[in-house]
Amino acid sequence: MFELIPLLLFVGVFLVLMTGYPVAIALAGVSLLFALGGIAFGVFNPHDLGFMPGRIFGIIGNQTLIAVPLFVFMGVVLEKTDIARNLLTSLSSRLRGVPGGLGITVVIVGALLAASTGIVGATVVAMGLMSLPSMLEDRYDPKLATGLICATGTLGQIIPPSISLVLLGDVLGNAYQQAQLSQGVYAPKTVSVGDLFAGALVPGLALVVLYLMWVIFVAVAQPDRVGRGHSAAERQGTNFEAPPLLQSLVAPIVLILLVLGSIVAGVATPTEAAGVGAVGALLLAMLSGKMNIETLRSVGESTLQTTAMVFFILIGASVFSLVFRGFGGDEVVAHMFDQMPGGVWGALAIVMLVVFLLGFILDFIEIIFVVVPIVGPVLLAMGLDPIWLGVMLALNLQTSFLTPPFGFALFYLRGVAPASVTTLDMYRGVVPFVGLQVLLLGVLCLWPELATSLPTYLRGG
Repeated sequence: MFELIPLLLFVGVFLVLMTGYPVAIALAGVSLLFALGGIAFGVFNPHDLGFMPGRIFGIIGNQTLIAVPLFVFMGVVLEKTDIARNLLTSLSSRLRGVPGGLGITVVIVGALLAASTGIVGATVVAMGLMSLPSMLEDRYDPKLATGLICATGTLGQIIPPSISLVLLGDVLGNAYQQAQLSQGVYAPKTVSVGDLFAGALVPGLALVVLYLMWVIFVAVAQPDRVGRGHSAAERQGTNFEAPPLLQSLVAPIVLILLVLGSIVAGVATPTEAAGVGAVGALLLAMLSGKMNIETLRSVGESTLQTTAMVFFILIGASVFSLVFRGFGGDEVVAHMFDQMPGGVWGALAIVMLVVFLLGFILDFIEIIFVVVPIVGPVLLAMGLDPIWLGVMLALNLQTSFLTPPFGFALFYLRGVAPASVTTLDMYRGVVPFVGLQVLLLGVLCLWPELATSLPTYLRGG
């Protein structure tokens, strides 16, 4: 009977989250209620709650998590500049004669924005404001246009630097150490956020290629869905002069090289690179003439709100994890996985399916902080590579932004899309791109080297 308590705790938190209650309070509140009930019935050790202050202090003092507010700051600063707009205008003018040229431009610019900011909301809103009106005026199918913008906006989940990879790397690093300690390895190996960045780079670029191939396929097979290949300004006969392509490319590429290049090359830690990126974004904003006191204040407020939300959820998730383990939840999960048919691959398939389904109703942060600490140590103890597992989870979590009814990318785009574009168009438009993400998951299962080769090479292995 008592073995069901951890599962009931998980279900209780899930039901409270479904009511729309704040995530952090739901996690901590339900967990503490279960702990108090367990203490009253003598099935929970009250001394376990004494570990809570140390856990909270560990979260606040975590050097890796300092990268979160810095990456958020960098993304918000870039959101206030015309870097993406100039790049979109410049590329689309060069590809105006190519079938589906505007769609190809959206994918390329979205990938560059993802590598520059790592923030999905900022990328989707920016691309929606800049490219959706032009695509609709160019007679693009609304389903294709909205699906493409939402999908490219979520590339910030898998292409480093990514906030989700920072959070996932920290959680998986702890899970990997727990897995090794449970196997009697008292000098455990580590997996860093930088390793996860390197592992996600090739799969992220592969996803960009899949998106480009889909746009080209639609342009060839169904040319009526990709418009005429001319911008609205050109069709109206107005004067149209795009910014120089090289000038538009310099800013995002320099920032990518500063941030991502320094991490992959091992010159800087993700936290140090995030600091460099934040300063670089500020310099670019100042050079563009877009930075002033009001803008800086707005950037600071947005950064504070997002960072506070992330850390508040992390503290709530830490309370949940402590109570869950206090009831023996980790042992229950390990026993369940051992009984599953197919061994480690059967367990992995179940976890990936659960994460995919949870993506329909939960945010990626909630899944990272609630689900991964539970299943991560067990899967890693079964022999899975931590970097490969991290990339697989990150790619799976990316679908949570696209799957209705609570796909956040859909919400972001709905807020800036014209009334002529229906919500059903958006839902139908993202289906092919969710399919492409699932296809890439299958490819990674067949060839895990896509995620593990680059980190191994950089380690000198």
